Amino acid sequence: MRYRDFLGLTGSALTAHRLRSFLTLLGIAVGIAAVVLLTSIGEGVHRFILSEFTQFGTNIVAINPGRTTTHGATVGVFGTERPLTIEDALALRRLPFAEAVVPFVQGNAEVEARGRRRRTTIYGAGAEMPAAFSMRVQSGRFLPADDPTAPRPYAVLGSKLRRELFRDANPLGQRIRVGGNRYRVIGVMEPKGTVLGFDLDDTVYIPAARALELFNRNSLFEIDLLYPPGVDVDRVVQGIRRTLVARHGREDFTITTQAQMLEVLGSILNILTFAVGAIGSISLLVGAIGIITIMTISVNERRGEIGLLRALGARRGQVLSLFLGEAVVLAAAGGVAGLALGVGIAGLLRVALPELPVHTPWLYAILAETLAILIGIAAGVLPARNAARLDPVAALRTE
Repeated sequence: MRYRDFLGLTGSALTAHRLRSFLTLLGIAVGIAAVVLLTSIGEGVHRFILSEFTQFGTNIVAINPGRTTTHGATVGVFGTERPLTIEDALALRRLPFAEAVVPFVQGNAEVEARGRRRRTTIYGAGAEMPAAFSMRVQSGRFLPADDPTAPRPYAVLGSKLRRELFRDANPLGQRIRVGGNRYRVIGVMEPKGTVLGFDLDDTVYIPAARALELFNRNSLFEIDLLYPPGVDVDRVVQGIRRTLVARHGREDFTITTQAQMLEVLGSILNILTFAVGAIGSISLLVGAIGIITIMTISVNERRGEIGLLRALGARRGQVLSLFLGEAVVLAAAGGVAGLALGVGIAGLLRVALPELPVHTPWLYAILAETLAILIGIAAGVLPARNAARLDPVAALRTE
């Protein structure tokens, strides 16, 4: 059988029953579109979270109180006899590779200024926080390098909180109350937005020691250490461990590098993207059932044609290829239509909902089209084999 004849027979068989072929093609298209759309959303969320997580840089090591449990989470202050202190942060700052060290405390308290009150997030930090986390001051200055254990009552406002408390007035030099204690505003941060659910613009930054007093804590929430690019992270971790073990007497803390955080986060997000793609691919089963149905019906309806082909010398392999080709064409065409539909809907979502992170991973799109073709082959094999096994004489008798 010539290649041109093969294509002609395949095309005529599909166009002879346009509605039936269209509905089968539509089943595959909807499945592929669902896979593309869901993986686009999953990949968009993946990229968004990673970009949010890495905007502060990747040369940061976090030290938390408490040893890591067997489940991979820290037990916090309750798992250590000796908490992390500001003195620990000062000791780490003396390490040769430490570019910046930030003692960190987080809590929630009421802030009052000019008769306006609201409850917001309070961050206790050190003077090197802007350098460590790539943050900028919009006006005024950040917390000064005071005595870390007895700092002056200064506060720096996030841009959103500054707007809500002072409207158009200049907040620099003004007095505010944080948790009932008085602070003088010395700076306002540039807008940073929401990072992993935390609005960094709706917050107050105060010295870490005063935050410990405010929240009645004896341990820092975390110490973050920034090291220069090119320095071996294992050397950094070993230096931190030696310093803190010498101070605490044992390893009652957890050191987490940015690479470890990104690895865990990336693994979780990859599973999420794969899972939503797998959910979408379930709809491809509908398309597969449609192909099996239409090909089985086609074999029964075309027994006479099959008998004539066999009588004219067509081999079983050629008959098998003919029906299998029809199934593959249906699946491939449905896959292409599904790709166009999925990419189009993803584009519309980007325009209609700019806040929703959508990014089409072309690897998944190519895999989806490949999967459609494989489904066509798998769904068409049984009907095609049945057609190829028909006895020519018996098939011709059906006419």
